[in-house]
Amino acid sequence: MMKMLPFFQSGPIGIRDGSEGCIGANRQLENPSTSVAEPSGDEIWSKDQEKMSERPEGACRPSRASSITSNGSCTSAGDSLEKGKKGIKGMLTSALKKMKKTKPPSVKQVMDLLEEHKLFDAAQHLIVLEKSLSTKNEEGLNTSQQDIESVYEILKHKVFSILKDSILLAKTNPELLQQAVEALKEQEKEDQNYTSENPHDQNLQFRPRKWKDLWMATVKESVETRMKDTSRTPRTENLSTVGQNLLHMGKTMKEDLTVVVKYIKQLYPPEFNVFSTYAELYHNYFASQAKKNAESYLEDKDIYLLLSWVHNIYPKDMRKDQALAEELEKVKLGSLLPSNLSEELEKKYLDSEEATIKSSLSKCLDKEIQRWKEDKEPEKLNGHFQSELLAIFVIQSIYSGQKRAEDISAAVGEELLHRLSKELPAFLRSYKDAFEDFKEKSKKHRYYKPILIANINNCWNFRDYTEKNMPEKDDNKASILSTLSDIENSGFDVLLQQLFAQLKPMYKKFTENKWDSSSEIMNEIIKTTSKHISDFRTLKDPFYHAIVEKIHTRLVKEYIVRLLKRKVSLKTPAQQQNLAQNISKNAADLEAFCTSNGSQAKWLNSALPKLAEIIRLQDLGAIKIEVATLATTYPDIRKRHLEAFLYIKANLSRSELKSILGYLADSTASTTPGASLFCSINVS
Repeated sequence: MMKMLPFFQSGPIGIRDGSEGCIGANRQLENPSTSVAEPSGDEIWSKDQEKMSERPEGACRPSRASSITSNGSCTSAGDSLEKGKKGIKGMLTSALKKMKKTKPPSVKQVMDLLEEHKLFDAAQHLIVLEKSLSTKNEEGLNTSQQDIESVYEILKHKVFSILKDSILLAKTNPELLQQAVEALKEQEKEDQNYTSENPHDQNLQFRPRKWKDLWMATVKESVETRMKDTSRTPRTENLSTVGQNLLHMGKTMKEDLTVVVKYIKQLYPPEFNVFSTYAELYHNYFASQAKKNAESYLEDKDIYLLLSWVHNIYPKDMRKDQALAEELEKVKLGSLLPSNLSEELEKKYLDSEEATIKSSLSKCLDKEIQRWKEDKEPEKLNGHFQSELLAIFVIQSIYSGQKRAEDISAAVGEELLHRLSKELPAFLRSYKDAFEDFKEKSKKHRYYKPILIANINNCWNFRDYTEKNMPEKDDNKASILSTLSDIENSGFDVLLQQLFAQLKPMYKKFTENKWDSSSEIMNEIIKTTSKHISDFRTLKDPFYHAIVEKIHTRLVKEYIVRLLKRKVSLKTPAQQQNLAQNISKNAADLEAFCTSNGSQAKWLNSALPKLAEIIRLQDLGAIKIEVATLATTYPDIRKRHLEAFLYIKANLSRSELKSILGYLADSTASTTPGASLFCSINVS
């Protein structure tokens, strides 16, 4: 290692080869006892390195007030008188003390500092050595610019090796990281000082050193290295290579930026824009890889993953940490993909998802049709026949597809919902056709009715999903509900066909017997109906109530049909009174039976009692009021119905009949149609 060099070229106690400075003059003194041994360079540096590191540049330059005394010793203008009093020995001692204070470091000493990782101190003293070479008088210096640059290279290598690992060292060795940052800051400050003091066209070969630019490049290299190193992220099962890379980059970016905002940012001055620098570099790398993926061939699942990162995970998950969210809000990084690429991927995803769901639904229906052909009774769940795998699978396919799309973005979810809302009606029409085909061709199937009931029960799941998830203004909603009603009613018609066929001859007995023994006839009707109703309890509750209401409506309607057959005409009030009592008794029994079996059609309960009351009344005004009440409750009643019914009251004159019928027309003119009871009754 080369000898330690003097701090300055023209200091008052500088050592020069062949010069006649202060020490040379003192050697001519005749009193050898006053000589003092020169301390070693290491001893001088060890005592004074802290003072030297803090001494401003002006302290490193020789004082203009210094002068040489008449006997050759170095003095300053302010202390020449004091030196004269102290004598030669005092002057020599003072000179040696000054030498200790101003002795510059050697290259070896800077190297020792580097070995001890005292990077900040090493940087400061290299700057001092660098300045010592920049003065005009370079005589007596044993250190060259090349020597300094060699040490600078070592310092630079150490500093930027550490800065490259800032993310790791921020927690494991923050002191070392701070040393490197301080060294960087010191060099940047010296660049700024030099630039402000020297014209741009007079820059030295080695200044400005532009370590800040090198820092930017180092951070970029560090970011890219960490983002490429997928081995640091544990492998996730069933995740493709593309998906694993996205996961790694997102996880690395979030974790690293959290370290930056919590541990690294505060080490630098604001002008370094540390967080935005790191954030933009991570974002740019992530975005470049996302773009590369988007422009290459991707599997459907990878398209979904990439869109999820672009629209959902990246902009949202990164901001779950509050401190990180606040900093990211300032940076405004933007999207991972350009809008045109994002839209292209969205279309690919939507086309693929729609086709996949459509194919799945078709296969599912085929399997369901095959199950109908098996010689097996449908399973029961909570006492209800079910064939719910179809509905569950279809709804789950649609719901899951929509939910996945919504997880990408609300806009993508809405677009897929719009597409699938067209697909569901098409599927249900196919389902209805298959159901009708089975209904017509499989009447001899051993489990014909249980399979019909199971399919009616299926409709509830479709209906519930549609009513809860589709807006009222959507035309597809009405189409779906209409198709479901067709399937349900078609099934009901088959299930009720046998019952209604058995009831028809029983109802004829009312007119045949002119309502004699009407209670016995009604009991027979109720008994027969009750046997069939027990079979319908395997329907789900909404459908059970619906079919019981159909039965209730049919029982009341068939009774009214018999009253309108013009088979009975009673002339005396007593006869009419007796018939009214029989009708009221039958109506009460019918209401009690239907209500006990779960009918919720209370609107039917007043029809027969009101007709009975019209028969009982004899006062024309009272009859008109009752007719008006009947018409208000059942606005679908028409003159032809009332005229046929009033045939029973043979004691009404033609003018009275006309008056009653006219009142009905006036009272129903502005009535809003309500429950339908009379409109389907044909009058001969």
